[in-house]
Amino acid sequence: MNSSDSFIDEAVIEIAAGHGGNGCVSFRREKFVPRGGPDGGAGGRGGDVVLIADLGLSTLLDQRLHPLVRAPDGVHGAGGQRDGRAGDDIELRLPVGTVVYDADAGDDAPAIADLVEHGQRVLVARGGQGGRGNRSFATSTRQAPDSAEPGQRGEACRLRLSLKLLADVGLVGLPNAGKSTLLRRLSAARPRVGAYPFTTLVPSLGVVEVDERRFVAADLPGLIEGASHGAGLGDRFLRHVERTRVLVHVLDAGSPAAHGLPPLAPFHDWETIRRELTAYAAALAERTEIVALSKVDLIPADEREARLGPLEAALRAHGRTVVRVSSPTGEGIDALRFAMARALETADAALLSAHGARADTTTTREAAP
Repeated sequence: MNSSDSFIDEAVIEIAAGHGGNGCVSFRREKFVPRGGPDGGAGGRGGDVVLIADLGLSTLLDQRLHPLVRAPDGVHGAGGQRDGRAGDDIELRLPVGTVVYDADAGDDAPAIADLVEHGQRVLVARGGQGGRGNRSFATSTRQAPDSAEPGQRGEACRLRLSLKLLADVGLVGLPNAGKSTLLRRLSAARPRVGAYPFTTLVPSLGVVEVDERRFVAADLPGLIEGASHGAGLGDRFLRHVERTRVLVHVLDAGSPAAHGLPPLAPFHDWETIRRELTAYAAALAERTEIVALSKVDLIPADEREARLGPLEAALRAHGRTVVRVSSPTGEGIDALRFAMARALETADAALLSAHGARADTTTTREAAP
C-alpha cells in the first residue's frame, strides 16, 4: 500500500452506544420461606462511545475500513437480586486534528468536536440506562410487583470525520515548485521527490529545529488555479492550511530563468496561489507569509540580481519576507529556518495579545453596571 492509499483525511462512520439491559421479574423461592418477596435485579447500563485524540495516529484509514462502531449492551438483570453487568465503553482513537461533524446535518452545521490535544476525550453516544427489576417497585402496599422496566436504547448517530493536519508552518506553492525537496532539507522528513508535477499527493510533516526551538512544517500538495473550487483536489488539500500559523510560499525562481521567461513570471504564480487561498478562506489572506525563492542554483551567478531583484522588490512591496534558497546546495536554508522561527514568535505574541485583549474586554463588561 503506498502513501497515497494509506493517507485518508475524510471518513463517515456510524456510531451506536449499547442498549441497557432489561430488568428482571423474579420472586424469592426458598424452602421454609413461604412469603419470599420480589428479587428481580436491574439491567446493566449500555456502553458509551468515546472519541480520543491520539498523536500516534495520522490517518483516518481505519475508520474508512471499519465504519461501524457499536458498544456492547448491558446484561439483563436476574433473580436473586443480581444486577446485570454494564456494557464496556468503546474508545475510538482518532488523529489529533480531527474535526467531527454530524453527517446528517447541513454543510453549514457547526462541528460537534475539534480534537486538537492529545488525550482529549469527547462522548458522542451515551449508553442506555438499564431497566429496574421488580424488587425496585416493592412498597408497603404493593409487596409483590410483577413488572419490570425494559432497558433504554443507546444513542446512535452518523459522524463525518475531517482530518486537518496540525502544523506550525505550511509550505504551499504550485506543483513542482520544490516544496518536497525543501522540506527534506529543512528537516528529517523524507517526502517523495520527483521532477514532475503532483509528485506529492499527500501532506508530509517534518520537525524543524532552530537553536532550542522545534516546530512542525507541512509540505502540502501542489495547488493550481481553481484549487479553492476543487481543481486538482485543491479544496481537499487547502483544509490542511487552515491550522498553520505561518505560510512559506515556495516560488520556483530558477526554472523560468532557464526557459527564458521574464523575471516577474514567478510573481504571477504567487498571485495565483494567493487568490486561491483567499477564495478558500478569507482568514488565510491575513496569515503571516514568507516567500522562498527556490532553485536559485539554476540561475548563473552573474544573472541573479537581474533575475531576482525585480521579483524580490515586487514581493516586498506586498509586505513579504523573501529568502533565496537552493535545496541541493543548502544556500539560504539556515536563513529560512530563522525566518520561520521569527515569524512563529511574532504569531505567538499576536495570539497572546489578542487573548489578553479579549480577557480585558470580558472583565470590563462584567464590571459594568
